Amino acid sequence: MNKLKFAIIGFGRIGQRHAEHIKRLAVLSAVCDIKEHLAPNVFSKYGCNFYNAIDEMLLKEKDLDVVSICTPNGLHAEHTIKSLRAGKHVLCEKPMATKTDDCKLMIDEAEKAQKELFIVKQNRFNPPIIEVKKIIDERRLGRILNIQLNCFWNRNDDYYLNSDWKGKKHLDGGILFTQFSHFIDLLYWFNGDVENVHVFAKNLIHQCTIEFEDTAVVAVEFANGALGTLNFTINSYRKNMEGSITIFGEKGTIKVGGQYLNVLEYHCIDGYEIIDLPISRPPNDYGLYQGSMSNHDKVYENIIDVLLHQGKVATNGYEGMKTVEIIEKIYANVKSL
Repeated sequence: MNKLKFAIIGFGRIGQRHAEHIKRLAVLSAVCDIKEHLAPNVFSKYGCNFYNAIDEMLLKEKDLDVVSICTPNGLHAEHTIKSLRAGKHVLCEKPMATKTDDCKLMIDEAEKAQKELFIVKQNRFNPPIIEVKKIIDERRLGRILNIQLNCFWNRNDDYYLNSDWKGKKHLDGGILFTQFSHFIDLLYWFNGDVENVHVFAKNLIHQCTIEFEDTAVVAVEFANGALGTLNFTINSYRKNMEGSITIFGEKGTIKVGGQYLNVLEYHCIDGYEIIDLPISRPPNDYGLYQGSMSNHDKVYENIIDVLLHQGKVATNGYEGMKTVEIIEKIYANVKSL
């Protein structure tokens, strides 16, 4: 069986993680990054071509199947659209973009090119999250009444000072985009659109390193009438503390917690017991800090299934856009900063 051929645009920490999964499951044909000093290491480790210009890569690498976009958030739309116009399928890292209008353009270009647009939302593959989605789809909780989301992580000044784009509004967008977009995705995946939002946000201790909030409290009303709260911060002392979601329904309550939505902490559901959940994988480890769950292999397995075996896209462009839409709505309603 022929293996799919991939290229990666952006070879920072997350791009390197993508490369490892591509190497195992498919073929890494090319890497593109503006930092030319990466070239020798890329060639020695992966034996693929290196480019420092996207247009040149897309012109020369004619037999690529998929381009993985791993550049800073604010560049996702531009790089995705160029890749689609070159006739390639695209996998775009989270967030899909930092503006809903850019997401719409990306979706339109995918439709014009008749190519797939995959969005990375690897937390959907966490075993407790898969179980919660199944329970909701089977209506075992009845009507959902309330959802509480807590995101308590640590990102210190060094995290931002060691980056040439994190913390900058035009490339980063805010901590809901870079740190917590996976969590917003799950709000939508579990319970649909958000209609009304009230927000208080402040930059309490990162005034010298970031151009946006480091802490916020959000109250939301969903389109189906349920209420919700979102508390998020990057000021958890020294390390990530918690990433959790609690759902209250007419017929049950369930909480998935741990640091990364990886632990079933509580459930009480009418006539239903959760048993023998698979163990969640460890989070992505970046040395000085940790990120979300390391399920990128599942993302790539889904791409292979879709393109070679007519499978179903795990997270499509429309769903990626809804996450951005909700985040934009939250930021548009910030009361103070």
